[in-house]
Amino acid sequence: MALAGLVTGTKAPDFELKDNHGRTVRLSDFRGEKNVVLLFYPFAFTGVCTGELCALRDELPKFVNDDTQLLAVSNDSMHTLRVFAEQEGLEYPLLSDFWPHGEVSRAYEVFDEEKGCSVRGTFIIDKEGVVRWTVVNGLPDARDLKEYVKALGTL
Repeated sequence: MALAGLVTGTKAPDFELKDNHGRTVRLSDFRGEKNVVLLFYPFAFTGVCTGELCALRDELPKFVNDDTQLLAVSNDSMHTLRVFAEQEGLEYPLLSDFWPHGEVSRAYEVFDEEKGCSVRGTFIIDKEGVVRWTVVNGLPDARDLKEYVKALGTL
Protein backbone atom coordinates (compact mmCIF):
# COMPACT_ATOMS: atom_id res chain seq x y z
CA MET A 1 0.00 0.00 0.00
CA ALA A 2 1.61 3.25 -1.15
CA LEU A 3 0.96 6.29 0.99
CA ALA A 4 1.34 9.69 -0.61
CA GLY A 5 0.99 12.14 2.29
CA LEU A 6 -0.52 15.61 2.10
CA VAL A 7 0.11 17.57 -1.07
CA THR A 8 2.01 20.85 -1.22
CA GLY A 9 -0.16 23.92 -0.86
CA THR A 10 -2.33 22.17 1.77
CA LYS A 11 -2.87 23.80 5.16
CA ALA A 12 -0.95 21.59 7.60
CA PRO A 13 -3.28 19.97 10.16
CA ASP A 14 -2.60 21.36 13.62
CA PHE A 15 -1.78 18.86 16.36
CA GLU A 16 -0.86 18.64 20.01
CA LEU A 17 1.57 15.90 21.06
CA LYS A 18 3.84 15.21 24.02
CA ASP A 19 7.58 15.27 23.42
CA ASN A 20 10.18 12.95 24.92
CA HIS A 21 10.25 15.11 28.08
CA GLY A 22 6.46 15.18 28.52
CA ARG A 23 6.09 18.74 27.25
CA THR A 24 3.13 19.60 25.04
CA VAL A 25 4.10 20.70 21.53
CA ARG A 26 1.58 22.22 19.11
CA LEU A 27 2.29 22.88 15.46
CA SER A 28 0.37 26.16 15.81
CA ASP A 29 2.92 27.36 18.40
CA PHE A 30 5.36 27.96 15.51
CA ARG A 31 2.90 29.80 13.23
CA GLY A 32 4.20 33.23 12.31
CA GLU A 33 7.51 32.39 14.03
CA LYS A 34 9.31 29.49 12.34
CA ASN A 35 9.19 27.13 9.40
CA VAL A 36 8.75 23.55 10.58
CA VAL A 37 10.43 20.40 9.28
CA LEU A 38 7.92 17.74 10.34
CA LEU A 39 9.44 14.31 10.03
CA PHE A 40 7.51 11.07 10.57
CA TYR A 41 9.49 7.89 11.16
CA PRO A 42 8.35 4.33 11.95
CA PHE A 43 10.10 3.34 15.21
CA ALA A 44 12.87 4.38 17.59
CA PHE A 45 15.83 2.01 17.92
CA THR A 46 15.54 0.63 14.38
CA GLY A 47 18.47 0.84 11.98
CA VAL A 48 17.26 3.19 9.26
CA CYS A 49 15.39 5.45 11.72
CA THR A 50 18.38 5.74 14.03
CA GLY A 51 20.61 6.56 11.05
CA GLU A 52 18.26 9.26 9.79
CA LEU A 53 17.73 10.88 13.18
CA CYS A 54 21.45 10.85 13.98
CA ALA A 55 22.21 12.42 10.58
CA LEU A 56 19.79 15.21 11.52
CA ARG A 57 21.53 15.52 14.89
CA ASP A 58 24.86 15.91 13.12
CA GLU A 59 23.46 18.71 10.91
CA LEU A 60 21.21 20.23 13.59
CA PRO A 61 22.01 23.95 13.01
CA LYS A 62 20.43 23.61 9.55
CA PHE A 63 17.18 22.30 11.06
CA VAL A 64 16.88 24.05 14.44
CA ASN A 65 17.65 27.78 14.31
CA ASP A 66 15.97 31.19 14.50
CA ASP A 67 13.98 30.42 11.35
CA THR A 68 13.35 26.66 11.51
CA GLN A 69 12.19 24.00 13.98
CA LEU A 70 12.60 20.26 13.48
CA LEU A 71 9.88 18.02 14.93
CA ALA A 72 10.27 14.24 14.63
CA VAL A 73 7.14 12.10 15.16
CA SER A 74 6.80 8.37 15.72
CA ASN A 75 4.12 6.09 17.11
CA ASP A 76 6.38 5.11 20.04
CA SER A 77 5.49 6.02 23.63
CA MET A 78 6.93 9.17 25.21
CA HIS A 79 9.02 6.97 27.55
CA THR A 80 10.57 5.03 24.67
CA LEU A 81 11.41 8.30 22.93
CA ARG A 82 13.06 9.69 26.07
CA VAL A 83 15.44 6.71 26.31
CA PHE A 84 16.09 6.79 22.56
CA ALA A 85 16.93 10.52 22.61
CA GLU A 86 19.26 10.09 25.61
CA GLN A 87 21.03 7.11 24.06
CA GLU A 88 21.57 8.84 20.70
CA GLY A 89 22.15 12.41 21.97
CA LEU A 90 19.12 13.80 20.12
CA GLU A 91 18.43 17.33 21.30
CA TYR A 92 15.39 18.16 19.21
CA PRO A 93 11.79 17.24 20.06
CA LEU A 94 10.75 13.63 19.49
CA LEU A 95 6.96 13.63 19.54
CA SER A 96 4.82 10.67 20.52
CA ASP A 97 1.85 9.89 18.26
CA PHE A 98 1.15 6.89 20.49
CA TRP A 99 -2.39 7.58 21.65
CA PRO A 100 -4.83 7.89 20.05
CA HIS A 101 -2.54 5.60 18.08
CA GLY A 102 -1.35 7.26 14.88
CA GLU A 103 -3.91 10.07 14.92
CA VAL A 104 -1.46 12.71 13.65
CA SER A 105 0.19 10.28 11.22
CA ARG A 106 -3.26 9.59 9.76
CA ALA A 107 -4.00 13.34 9.47
CA TYR A 108 -0.82 13.69 7.38
CA GLU A 109 -1.74 10.57 5.37
CA VAL A 110 1.42 8.65 6.28
CA PHE A 111 0.03 5.95 8.63
CA ASP A 112 0.37 2.38 7.37
CA GLU A 113 -2.66 0.55 8.77
CA GLU A 114 -1.17 -2.89 8.05
CA LYS A 115 2.11 -2.20 9.86
CA GLY A 116 0.59 -0.05 12.62
CA CYS A 117 3.11 2.76 12.20
CA SER A 118 3.88 5.78 10.08
CA VAL A 119 6.00 5.54 6.97
CA ARG A 120 8.86 7.98 6.32
CA GLY A 121 7.02 11.20 5.55
CA THR A 122 8.62 14.63 5.68
CA PHE A 123 6.71 17.89 5.42
CA ILE A 124 8.24 21.35 5.29
CA ILE A 125 5.64 23.77 6.61
CA ASP A 126 6.06 27.51 6.20
CA LYS A 127 5.43 30.16 8.85
CA GLU A 128 1.81 30.50 7.69
CA GLY A 129 1.19 26.80 8.31
CA VAL A 130 1.13 25.69 4.66
CA VAL A 131 2.88 22.53 3.41
CA ARG A 132 5.53 23.78 0.96
CA TRP A 133 7.51 20.59 0.29
CA THR A 134 7.01 16.92 1.00
CA VAL A 135 8.54 13.52 0.43
CA VAL A 136 7.21 10.12 1.48
CA ASN A 137 9.45 7.06 1.44
CA GLY A 138 8.64 3.46 2.23
CA LEU A 139 9.73 1.86 5.48
CA PRO A 140 13.15 0.60 4.30
CA ASP A 141 14.11 3.73 2.33
CA ALA A 142 16.12 6.45 4.07
CA ARG A 143 15.58 10.07 3.04
CA ASP A 144 18.17 12.50 1.68
CA LEU A 145 18.75 15.37 4.14
CA LYS A 146 20.30 17.52 1.40
CA GLU A 147 16.84 17.69 -0.19
CA TYR A 148 15.40 19.16 3.05
CA VAL A 149 18.09 21.83 3.12
CA LYS A 150 17.40 22.76 -0.51
CA ALA A 151 13.66 22.97 0.15
CA LEU A 152 14.17 25.14 3.25
CA GLY A 153 16.33 27.46 1.18
CA THR A 154 13.35 28.22 -1.07
CA LEU A 155 11.18 29.59 1.77
